[in-house]
Amino acid sequence: MKKIGLMGCGAVANYGHIPAILNVKNLKLHAIFDPNGKNLLEMQKKYGIPNAFTDSEKFFKSGIEAVSITSPAPCHRQNVLDAARHRIPVICEKPLAMDRKESEEMIKVMKKAKLPLYTAFCYRFSPCALKIRELVKKKAIGEVRSLRLIYNWDCHGKYELDGKGKKVVQKRREDRMFEGGPVVDCGTHQIDLAMFWLDSKIVLCHGHGAWVDDYEAPDHMWLHMDHANGAHTVVEISYSYHFTSREKPKEFVYELIGTDGVIRYDREAESFIMRNSRGTYKLEFDHEKNFEGVYREWAKSLHTGKSDLLTTAEAGMKVTDIAREATNEAIRNRK
Repeated sequence: MKKIGLMGCGAVANYGHIPAILNVKNLKLHAIFDPNGKNLLEMQKKYGIPNAFTDSEKFFKSGIEAVSITSPAPCHRQNVLDAARHRIPVICEKPLAMDRKESEEMIKVMKKAKLPLYTAFCYRFSPCALKIRELVKKKAIGEVRSLRLIYNWDCHGKYELDGKGKKVVQKRREDRMFEGGPVVDCGTHQIDLAMFWLDSKIVLCHGHGAWVDDYEAPDHMWLHMDHANGAHTVVEISYSYHFTSREKPKEFVYELIGTDGVIRYDREAESFIMRNSRGTYKLEFDHEKNFEGVYREWAKSLHTGKSDLLTTAEAGMKVTDIAREATNEAIRNRK
C-alpha cells in the first residue's frame, strides 16, 4: 500500500482525482496540500483524509511515498521541483508545464533524482479509447488515414452568480483562457490520443483560431497535425460554444477514417460504432474520462517501476509543445 499525497484541491481533484485514488487498491490518500485553507479543509472533511497542509514542506515530510499534482498549470513546475528535492515520484495533471523551458527543467530534475514523472491523461484510459487503440492495432478499419477529434462546449459558461446573486465573469473559464485557451487545456487530451492510437509522432502542426470572446488566446480553435506515418489529425475545440446560451448543448466526437472503414464515438449521443467492409458493429459505450484507470496503472508502476500505458513526461512535454505552438501561431495570424 503506497501512501499518496495530492497537491491542489480544486474542482478536478474533487470530482476526479481524489475519488479515484480512494477507490484504487494499493493506494492510500495520506495527505493533501492546498494554499487555500478553506478549500483544503472542505476536501479533508468531505473525504476523511488523515492529513491536510497549507505548508508544502510539512506536506512532503508527512510520510507520503508518491505525489499526484492536480494544482493549476502555473504551479506544476514548483510542485515537481519540490517533489524531486524530497525524492518523491510524481504523476502530474496536464498540461505538464506552461512552456518547454519549464518542462525540460522538470524532466531534468526528476531524472537527476532517478524518479519517475508521468503526465496524467485520463482520456486514454477510457474503455472506449483503449478499444479504439486495440482496433487500430488490429487494422479493423485498415490503415487509419484521417482523425477528426471534436470537443465544442462552453467551459462552464461565460457568467456565474456570485454570493449576492450578481452575474459575474465565470472564473474557471476565465482562468483556462488566461492559461492558454482550449487547446492548451482540454485539447492536450486529443493530441495525446492521436499519438497514442496511431503510435506515430507528430511531424508538423498548424493552429487556426476564432475569437468569439475577448482574450489573447482564441476561444475556438482548429489544430491540424501531420503524423510521421502519413495520417492527418484535425482537432476542433471551443470554449465559446453556447457559452452565453440558456441551453448549452455540447459536441464531443472521435472519428477515425481508414482504408477499410470508420470508427465513430459520439459522447452526447452515447454512440460507439465501427463500420467496415464486413459490416456494422455497435461497440460498448463508456464515457471519455477514466481517472481510476490512470491511478490503477500508476499504482502498478509504483510497484513495478514501469508502465506501457501512462504518458511519459517527455511525451507530455511534446503534447504541450504542440498545443502552445499551435495557439501561438493562431495568435500571430489573428486578423
